[in-house]
Order: sequence, then C-alpha cells, then structure tokens
Amino acid sequence: MDHIYYTSKFYGPTDSPDKDLWVNIEQMDMGRVHGILSNTHRQTLRVNLSFDFPFYGHSLREIYVATGGFIYTGDVIHKMLTATQYIAPLMANFDLSISQNSTVIYCDNGTALVVQWDRVYLHDASHLGSFTFQAALCKDGRITFAYKEVPIDISKITSVNHPVKVGLSDAFVVLHKIEQRTIYEYHRVELLKSKIANITAVEMLPLPTCLQFSSCETCVTAQIGFNCSWCSRLQRCSSGFDQYRQDWVDSGCLIEASVNILFCSFSDSQIDIIEKQTEEQMQTGLLIGILITMVLMVVAVLATIYMYYHPTSSASLFFIERRPTHWPAMEFRRGSGHPSYAEVEATGQDKEGFIVMDPRGSFLVSDRRESLFLTDQREGFIVADQRERFLIMERL
Repeated sequence: MDHIYYTSKFYGPTDSPDKDLWVNIEQMDMGRVHGILSNTHRQTLRVNLSFDFPFYGHSLREIYVATGGFIYTGDVIHKMLTATQYIAPLMANFDLSISQNSTVIYCDNGTALVVQWDRVYLHDASHLGSFTFQAALCKDGRITFAYKEVPIDISKITSVNHPVKVGLSDAFVVLHKIEQRTIYEYHRVELLKSKIANITAVEMLPLPTCLQFSSCETCVTAQIGFNCSWCSRLQRCSSGFDQYRQDWVDSGCLIEASVNILFCSFSDSQIDIIEKQTEEQMQTGLLIGILITMVLMVVAVLATIYMYYHPTSSASLFFIERRPTHWPAMEFRRGSGHPSYAEVEATGQDKEGFIVMDPRGSFLVSDRRESLFLTDQREGFIVADQRERFLIMERL
C-alpha cells in the first residue's frame, strides 16, 4: 500500500516474507532490559542510536521508547507525546507495573534498533491477557512491526484513557515571536488494525523525498510525487513541508526557492542581484501607485471646488440628480441586539433599482475544524488532554 512517504505490506501467519521479521532479541548479546521502564506506567526512555536513521527523509540519532507501545521521534518534549511524531507498532494504555514479567527490551547492533514490548498488559483491561510485539528501525529507513501475542482484536481496545494507534506520524515545529511553539502534523500512516493478530508482521519501506537530493539540478528535475524546490541559501532541497520547515521559512526559501533548472546555473551573487532588482521593481511600482492615488485625490478636490462655484454646470446637475435623498430609505427595527431590515420604501418613482440583500446572505461562513488527537485528524493541532501524561527519563 502506498502512503506517499512509505509503502506498507502485511504478512499473515501463512505468508512467507523474504526473511523472518521477528527478531529473537532475548538471544542477542546486546539486548538490554531496562529495569525502571519495565516497572512503570506512562514513562519514556531516551535512547541514542549508533547510526543515522532516516525517518520521513530526515535523520534521527535519538528516539524515546515509551511504555505505551510506541517510539517518540520528536526533539521537543511535551506531555502529549501520543499526538504526533511517533512510530507505533501498537500504541495503547499498557501498564508494565501490573506484572513482574512485563519488560521493555531494546537492542542496537549498529544497523538496526529493535524494541520489544514483552508480555505487557493493558492498564484498564489486564484480564484480557498479555501482548508481545516488536518495532525494528533499520539503517536504510525500513521499519518493521512484528506481533507474537495479540490476545484480542485491537480495534476493540478502548481509547477512553489512552489513544490506540498503529502506524507512523511526523510533524514540524513552528516558533512564534511570543515564545510559543506550535506543532503541525503534516503526514500520518494509519495501518489497518483488523490485520494485526498473532504471528503477523508489517514492513514499511521509505519512498524518495526531496530531502535526499543534494544539488539544484537533481532537486528541481526530480519526479517523485513532490514539488521539490532548491534553496541556495540553505543548499537544501525540500517540498517546504518537513522537519526543517522553520529553517526554510526563516531563510526566505519560500520566496527564493528555485523550481526551474534555469536558475540552477546562477551563482549566489547572481541570485542576490536578481532579488535586488525584483525588490527595486516592487518599490518603483509602489511609488507609482502612491503618485496615481495622490493625482486622483487632487482631481477629486478640484472637481468638487469647480462644482461648488458652478452649480448649474452639467457635472453639478448630474450629481444633484443622484444625491442620497433620492435613494430608497432603509429602516431598522429597534429594541433588538441584532438589527435587521424592516422594510424598504421607495420615496420616488426612480427607475434605478436598489437591491436589499438578506443579512444572512452577506456573510460567508467557513468551517473551522478543530480535532483532538483521538480522532482521525488531519490538521495536526495538538489539543491538551488529561490522558496525555508522560514522564521523561534519561537513559541510565
């Protein structure tokens, strides 16, 4: 299945993938069981990667493993980690303090990081049984989810106290002048929960993105499904929507970015000259507009003075015949906080029509959608919710 940034493929119990997607992490020498994380609820652990992991085209060197069955990939820590920027094999309200057998194991062998949630129970439904599943992040950007024990249909897991998600999400952070940060989710991969069961797996392969191109020519000529443009100031190729959105905007790349290969032959100094010429043209146009406005104002004043001293001229008679006293009168009802037209009376037999529009027709009402992260939102606004509480721990 094509997800724009990734393609996904499901493997059932009877399918035979090219290689076993379940990693026997317990037999690996480098596997680590984190003691504190394995006995807590709603906590995360920071893990430094030994390799660059490409996620949505940008590289990660550290991630946060959460007890709730997901990996947080953002670099801005907040209390709503489940909202966006995650890799979630099975995000749910898991509580590892319920059983002494519940553990979180992870292993980094230099080419992949494997995280296993082993025999974990749901905080509000421990009687349903334990879950065991993995997420593997490979050096080439490939992501695999493998499921060993899933006792129930995960679509039936309640999301009242914690979101239930399977998939990926990424966002970019915008800094405002008033010391405020806004996180905008620009893409999400939602996998079918109905296909998740015992002895199943999902493999997600990354698709090309604009960020992988390192030259102007390859950037603007790329045919990968994105509108790639080249910013010479940053020496970066981008669609404008990725982790580096703030740098793209602050550096003026929205205006300066090249989308035509002809601009690739220009040097930085030539581009600066073109920008300076464009700015001068804009200033000249603005000056001409101001002069035209002043001339029109002078003409209007002179015309008014002329008609005042020559009331019998054709121009004066033209405006007298069309003075406001010849227009229909509009009356408003009193005593209401919402004035509306009461009636329209024609005070004369003028041939000119006067159209009165219903006040309701004079407004264009547009929908403003606000969505919590518990719904299938697309805006990416993070809305505070008491269910989103995580504590952050440093790696011991």
